[in-house]
Amino acid sequence: MFPYERLRRRPDVEAPNLFGSDAADRLVADLAGDDVLRDGLVVIGDAYGALTLAAAARGARGIRVHQDPLTAERALDANAADLGLDGTYEHRPLDASLVAGARTVLLRLPRSLEALAEIAALTAEHAHQEVVVFAGGMLKHMTTAMNGVLGEVFGDVQASLARQKARVLTARTPEPAAATALDRWPDRAFDDATGLHVCAYGAAFAGATVDIGTRFLLTVLGDAVPEAGTAIDLGCGTGVLASALAASRPGLRVIATDQSAAAVASARATAVANGVADRVEVVRDDGLASHPDASADLIVLNPPFHIGSAVHTGIAHRMFADAGRVLAPGGELWTVWNSHLGYRAVLERAVGPTRQIARNPKFTITASVSQRPRGT
Repeated sequence: MFPYERLRRRPDVEAPNLFGSDAADRLVADLAGDDVLRDGLVVIGDAYGALTLAAAARGARGIRVHQDPLTAERALDANAADLGLDGTYEHRPLDASLVAGARTVLLRLPRSLEALAEIAALTAEHAHQEVVVFAGGMLKHMTTAMNGVLGEVFGDVQASLARQKARVLTARTPEPAAATALDRWPDRAFDDATGLHVCAYGAAFAGATVDIGTRFLLTVLGDAVPEAGTAIDLGCGTGVLASALAASRPGLRVIATDQSAAAVASARATAVANGVADRVEVVRDDGLASHPDASADLIVLNPPFHIGSAVHTGIAHRMFADAGRVLAPGGELWTVWNSHLGYRAVLERAVGPTRQIARNPKFTITASVSQRPRGT
């Protein structure tokens, strides 16, 4: 029996109500059985390594793995080391190299139908004709629309019986329509209100739209540290804020950072679409881990308040702490946040004096001034 209980989430947030595996991981592994031992095993969306390492413990080797969050990759690596299973898999981007010739795919169903559609089309187009996809999730996050998305590019889609509030969809027989379906990404749209082009791969938050929090922050962005020489769009998503800053301030050096591989690819495409790719550097990073202390004059942030399906503010607190470290003395963090979360006191502690810039019925925008002593 694989020791699922030993899996940890680190470096992601750990808390008593957050776990390293769940019933859907176990059901996918059980239904896949010895199919994981066939040549060409691929694992997609493995949160903290449960699917990959259970297959490795069964004897699978050369597993190709794609995880959108960087923290998930690092959690898998740490758990593999703990269990003596390092070297059994390799990380791959979400492209043809991930699924080429694959015969078995273990997939944690993403909550976004667009993300599922992109994964399904890529798999159907490039995997072996005899590929079997075991796609599992918890019932509370599954909809019948997922069957339809898989059915667009697979001829046979079957749903398992539920077990411990989890279910698996099994897809076979790739359809020729998959190649045409792949042309949808990145999705592209022009936002009339902001004058920005927005590009998004399937797993990018809000898709090719400007989410309402970002839209509100854009209304005051011109007032954010006008003299700044370096700005960071932290948790950049599709890179709307980064492109807006670069487009409106030709002399500004802009860095866009996100731990999501889909977000990073989307932000790069958005920068290209807006003609600012030469002035927006896009980095995949765990927060601001790779950025030096006191190196930015302005950081803009629209933090998430969910970790997976759980409402949890821990990730936002980590981002505030990162911003406090990376801001130069007197630099400012401009944050838009859901007003009910009451972040102001946390921002005061993590960064420095915080003033309200704007407020509407749902969101608050604040500016926090770094009180970091010069020379530290």
